[in-house]
Amino acid sequence: MQKFVLRRLAETCIVLLGVTLVTFLMMHLAPGQPLQANPELRLDPTAVERWLQLRELDKPLAAQYLAWLSRVCTGNLGISLLHNRPVLDMIRERLPATLLLTGSSLMLGLGAALPLGVIAAAKEGKPADGIIDFISLCFISLPGFWLGMILIMVFSYQLKLLPAAGMVTPGESGMADLFKHMAMPVSVLAAGTFAYYVRYVRFAVLEILNQDFVRTAKAKGVPPALILCRHVLPNASIPLVTLVALSIPFLFTGASVTEYVFSWPGMGRWIITATLSRDYTVIMAVNLIIAVLVSLANLSADLLYLVFDPRVRLRE
Repeated sequence: MQKFVLRRLAETCIVLLGVTLVTFLMMHLAPGQPLQANPELRLDPTAVERWLQLRELDKPLAAQYLAWLSRVCTGNLGISLLHNRPVLDMIRERLPATLLLTGSSLMLGLGAALPLGVIAAAKEGKPADGIIDFISLCFISLPGFWLGMILIMVFSYQLKLLPAAGMVTPGESGMADLFKHMAMPVSVLAAGTFAYYVRYVRFAVLEILNQDFVRTAKAKGVPPALILCRHVLPNASIPLVTLVALSIPFLFTGASVTEYVFSWPGMGRWIITATLSRDYTVIMAVNLIIAVLVSLANLSADLLYLVFDPRVRLRE
């Protein structure tokens, strides 16, 4: 167990190093500089050179990367080129909003997919199965930004039931106001995860239902509900842990677009703005944080496998 954890931690460190290196190279090899992101800004070459020197952007790429890596090892993520503020402070302000959005959408999507996936498997070939399959296909096909704009048009501008943007209403506070702002972005982000989860749960439950031990339980007269709860769901849920862990990167990717559409004050909207303005330090820091969160999710999935699946423990 300890060897497994240590090996996975070492692999995680290598992955994080690779992510930062690839991000750094892609960012700096792209044409243009931060000052060129604003076409209205006119600076003489001397001022531009001085600005680059102050931020060590005139050094070779290898020296810049090693300097950034050494600062990160001490907990210093740098200063935002656009806002001239410590990046770590800005992450502390925005990360909770992103985690709230992604965590809520994950729980909503998974909470809806589990029962509906079981129902679809239990009613295979019947109208309920077809309806659930049709809904999941619709959610897979609909782009998140389009669904978000449709929800804004219907629930904000026409019905005037929900706020169109932001996380809080000026002059108001409380959980009710927060839930109103969360309703649409969480629904948009949860729709995609629900579509994949429900199809996977249906497939996993059908596979378990065809196993010999389930047929034996049916032959003994065990009630179908008890078979599902005691035998089918525990076995079908083990691979679902991996699916949830693998969906974390897509959640963060979807959150970037969703936050931009709904003006949600999280890291996704922030990194889009930073990319457009070529804020190198912010791009590097946000990619590092997301890579850490994804790696931790994958490590947690591996550890849960060790706990719930004896076959994995025997192999390890």
